[in-house]
Amino acid sequence: MKHHTQQKGIQKLKQLVKENNVCLFCIAVSSDDGSGCSPMQALHICDRGNIWFLSDKNSYKNIEIKKGNQVQLIFSNSVSNSYFIVNGRAEISRDEQKIEELWSPIANQWFKDGKDDPNISILKVEPLTAYCWDTDSEKMISFLKVQPPISK
Repeated sequence: MKHHTQQKGIQKLKQLVKENNVCLFCIAVSSDDGSGCSPMQALHICDRGNIWFLSDKNSYKNIEIKKGNQVQLIFSNSVSNSYFIVNGRAEISRDEQKIEELWSPIANQWFKDGKDDPNISILKVEPLTAYCWDTDSEKMISFLKVQPPISK
């Protein structure tokens, strides 16, 4: 597998998420039955590669993330023949400013009280590794590997 530099990898990740913003957000990464996966829309990806979502604070996803924050995001776009996987750590917050930044009218489908809905939470996924399917070589290619911080 070939690796890009971290900055190039983040740029590639930003491009892929922009083109394919709906993923399967998987919380039960050790299980192979798919029960811990649900479709989610990535709302933003920052310059550090963090991917942002809105989620109900009482959702199964949020409850499970509190138990273990390892997640996997599986993106697929058969039209562009683009497929990629992001493995990372999820963090839950209730940052009012970030809610304002991420909000769109479509979010009203899930949060009836709008931006002020008390059940809104933010999920931030910090990518640790990312792989994409290379259609030419028919192999998964590693394009991002973030070194975790050294514990003291």
